[in-house]
Amino acid sequence: MSIMDQNGGSVIAMVGKECVAIASDLRMGNQALGISSNFQRIFPVTDRIFLGMPGLATDVTTLHERLRFRLNMYTIKEEREIAPETFAHLVSSTLYEHRFGPYFIEPVMAGISKTPTGKYKPFIAATDLIGCLNFAKDFVVAGTASSKLYGVAEGLWEPDLEPEDLFETISQTLMNAVDRDAFSGWGCIVHVITKDKVITRTLKGRMD
Repeated sequence: MSIMDQNGGSVIAMVGKECVAIASDLRMGNQALGISSNFQRIFPVTDRIFLGMPGLATDVTTLHERLRFRLNMYTIKEEREIAPETFAHLVSSTLYEHRFGPYFIEPVMAGISKTPTGKYKPFIAATDLIGCLNFAKDFVVAGTASSKLYGVAEGLWEPDLEPEDLFETISQTLMNAVDRDAFSGWGCIVHVITKDKVITRTLKGRMD
């Protein structure tokens, strides 16, 4: 069994119309043994950027603290808030530095940035465990249920979804996919990022 499957967990990010959503399940286990039903995999980076980290639970905590330090250093040096694209490259370079003894995490990033025309542009990206970036215009997935998430998302996602429709789509995608994966599930948490606010909802799922 892969070390990436040791603690389970899955994350998905989706693009909407001037909004973006990121969601993860809440289960953390030791393979088939359930340990926690409220494990945090998604972290706020700024008001408009969120980072999801499926993978080895100990590395989630370590990498989150390391990225928080690097982000603070960037903010102090540049005297401005980091852009989603810049943050994605920051995550990528951090992982690539440790490529010979990698963090067993596949990060998923979601955020929105303001364009010069005044519109808000959604941004999503994912990397592998040594930082190879994958940009997408529809959705990105990671974790033990990623193959199931791809299948459901391909069928449900549509372009230019409004925030409420995007929430419904990402929720149905995640809940249906993790029901088919033994290492993910036990409910999920969904963040929908719009230009005005962040809507966070926790959903209950099967606990068997």
